[in-house]
Amino acid sequence: MAAHDSVEQKYVYDFAEGNKDLKDLLGGKGANLAEMTNLGLPVPPGFTITTEACKAYLTTGREPDGLAAQIEAHLESLEREMGRRLGDPDDPLLVSVRSGAKFSMPGMMETVLNVGLNDRSVIGLSNQAGGNDRFAWDSYRRLIQMFGKTVCEVPGEEFEHALDEIKSAKGTHNDLDLDADDLRGLVDAYKKIFAKHTGREFPQEPREQLDLAIRAVFDSWNAERAILYRRQERIPADLGTAVNVVAMVFGNLGPDSGTGVAFTRDPGSGAQGIYGDYLANAQGEDVVAGIRNTVPLQELEQLDKTSYDELLGIMARLEEHYKDLCDIEFTIERGKLWMLQTRVGKRTAAAAFVIAGQLVDEGLIDLDEALHRVNGAQLAQLMFPRFQLDHEFEAVAKGIGASPGAASGKVVFTSARAVELAAEGESVILVRRETNPDDLNGMIAAKGILTSRGGKTSHAAVVARGMGKTCVSGADELDVNVPAKKFTVGGRVVNEGDIVSIDGTTGKVYLGEVPVMPSEVVQYFEGELDPETTDDALVRSVHRIMTHADAARRLRVRTNADTGADAARARRFGAEGIGLCRTEHMFLGDRRELVERLILASGEREREDALAALLPLQRADFVEIFREMDGLPVTVRLIDPPLHEFLPPLEQLAVNVAVAQERGEDVAKEEALLAAVRRMHEENPMLGLRGVRLGLVIPGLFAMQVRAIAEAAVAVVRDGGTACPEIMVPLVGAVQELETVRAEAERIIAEVVGDSGVEVLIGTMIEVPRAALTAGQIAEAAEFFSFGTNDLTQMGWGFSRDDVEGAFFWRYLELGIFGISPFESIDTDGVGRLIRIAAEEGRAARPGLKLGVCGEHGGDPDSVHFFHEVGLDYVSCSPFRVPVARLEAGRAAITTAGSDSR
Repeated sequence: MAAHDSVEQKYVYDFAEGNKDLKDLLGGKGANLAEMTNLGLPVPPGFTITTEACKAYLTTGREPDGLAAQIEAHLESLEREMGRRLGDPDDPLLVSVRSGAKFSMPGMMETVLNVGLNDRSVIGLSNQAGGNDRFAWDSYRRLIQMFGKTVCEVPGEEFEHALDEIKSAKGTHNDLDLDADDLRGLVDAYKKIFAKHTGREFPQEPREQLDLAIRAVFDSWNAERAILYRRQERIPADLGTAVNVVAMVFGNLGPDSGTGVAFTRDPGSGAQGIYGDYLANAQGEDVVAGIRNTVPLQELEQLDKTSYDELLGIMARLEEHYKDLCDIEFTIERGKLWMLQTRVGKRTAAAAFVIAGQLVDEGLIDLDEALHRVNGAQLAQLMFPRFQLDHEFEAVAKGIGASPGAASGKVVFTSARAVELAAEGESVILVRRETNPDDLNGMIAAKGILTSRGGKTSHAAVVARGMGKTCVSGADELDVNVPAKKFTVGGRVVNEGDIVSIDGTTGKVYLGEVPVMPSEVVQYFEGELDPETTDDALVRSVHRIMTHADAARRLRVRTNADTGADAARARRFGAEGIGLCRTEHMFLGDRRELVERLILASGEREREDALAALLPLQRADFVEIFREMDGLPVTVRLIDPPLHEFLPPLEQLAVNVAVAQERGEDVAKEEALLAAVRRMHEENPMLGLRGVRLGLVIPGLFAMQVRAIAEAAVAVVRDGGTACPEIMVPLVGAVQELETVRAEAERIIAEVVGDSGVEVLIGTMIEVPRAALTAGQIAEAAEFFSFGTNDLTQMGWGFSRDDVEGAFFWRYLELGIFGISPFESIDTDGVGRLIRIAAEEGRAARPGLKLGVCGEHGGDPDSVHFFHEVGLDYVSCSPFRVPVARLEAGRAAITTAGSDSR
């Protein structure tokens, strides 16, 4: 054991030592560089410092023992392979230092290029490039700029201002118009900026540059923007980032050099073809930053056909190898193609479904894998509306449709303003020349992003696609003036606060608010588009994958519906019954007066008269719903909220009565109502007289509802239909409550049903923690449980849902106490444990116990997987979330099957 413990941990791997399956250790970038190296593709030599080294560094604040020596050994090996030494004044080896976490976090962490340049080696670099002074000094100024900003926290704007001043003095807006002397002067200016902010000269020792850059990448894991992005994308905070040290290859050596990003298929639509951006005489950061507008990748064929053909061959090979859309970064150095990165590419929701279907057709994946590659959140995005355009709406500009969707909102020019207005409930469109990682807050807050620079691979495009935000990039007709808070297009001025609409599919920009229409996916679910005859590739793919999900899933999917119209729509969307019909919604509107009569009843006769008046109305409601759900189960929850919720607010009523009394009006009825409201007023009504408690205190209330349900079911059956009612008693905390209600309900059902053949199940909602903990007892009196996860979460956490979400949840999310609101996605550790206990103990007492969930968690993708794992029979959710639940139930089934087979 002692000998084993003394073995030094391996923190550094050459590219040839890794593979694509080592993402936990080498990060996504390092693992894929290793994979491409092993495939024999042209990858610059280099090595990867592991995520374990990063985690050790972040834990202790210093590099782990042995790391420095391992870096030195791998650096010497790299120098031997390249035939150059780091920072050699005559023939320098330069390296890039790049982050690379397990999950792609575009632009969120640091990169430093050209490490190893100094006042002496810049001359050697020029000689190495055949006397190309401009290239050498351009590379040096880039190093100082990136190193200063990322390693030493020098404000990036100061470097940008210095560059703008030199371009202005030269009378140009284009970096390429600056010559070697201009760039030499820019280096001097950058050094002064660096010294002013750091109190030291720019480091001339190459190894010091390398070590500081590596530490900066480690530190960037916990940068504010990286933390924010991880929370947004639900990436675990304890993964750490790897660091990749790669021999530099240069795309800024002249017109025969360049850099680009390519996709093996269109990440916006999924269409097959050649997609990407290329920028001649540039380094990779220029492409993703959108500093200069790129040209389409196809134009590379005219510029360098040899490299173009080689690139297409590599793209095809990578896609076949990874069996997925690949996102590729490359550089051409004087006609020599180099592969700098590949990864499974981020894509829009539409592209995810289309590509999954294509890959099945091509035999690269099967339908299980296709189902695994899409998710409910993407399907929900596809159900959002799109613009309804006609001749009245003329586009004022057209950019690149970088991330689909239809978004309208007030124009803002800074992330801070976007966050501010969004917090006030405004819809905003963030307009920038180009975005950078510091804009993440504003991008999250905005409904859409519009930039005048950049392409489909710019920062704005990549991040927007990952977040499902509408984005139009590279709309170069826009003259964006951030300080003046305006942009100009076609002679028109658009100021901050004006409304614009952007179409992330077509790339068009409209002034004003454009109306929207249903998406084609909603039209498919509504039955308006036939997947067998349509030429819409998205609809065909959605249909195919949904069909497979339905065949694979074990969980049934019901809907929450209170009207026949809601029930009909949910059934079109694939609902297999109603898991929650809220009867209290049937007491609103014109029926409120009958509820008032019930509450004000002074004796048994008046109370019975009020209930008798409500009975036929309730019966008619249930007849409509049972007919729409013909043959499918309908779970009807008896009245749940306290009765005073159906009455006017106490303060308002008291004022009205006082004013009427002052005028001498007859207010006897209003005074009686005020007395009833005062009598029934509760400080915390959610924990008061509601649910089963109300049914036990108000004689005849539950009896009227049970009779209406039973009579409606019998009426439907006698008309030739089928009714499958399930009566759910809410807020039960003790089995005795349920037994009391059940005894009366069974008597009424037997009286009404007779020989009609109607069967009525009686069960309860599990929404009180005590009910979950005594589920074995309650199951003796219940034929089904339906978990009311909204109340179970509220009572389990001790939160008042109506108050806390706006009061302090934002702070809990900001601090990382929550990754997501427990009302949005089930708290598996706490509330989930209560569900697990109730399911196990309930079924132990009654083996055939039916188990479902009817809170909105039933439509949350992550929660659906938990409910599958716990063994529930069904989930129930709002009609529009039914397709999402169906899809996720299928994904949960194949995930479980895959785990079992392993």
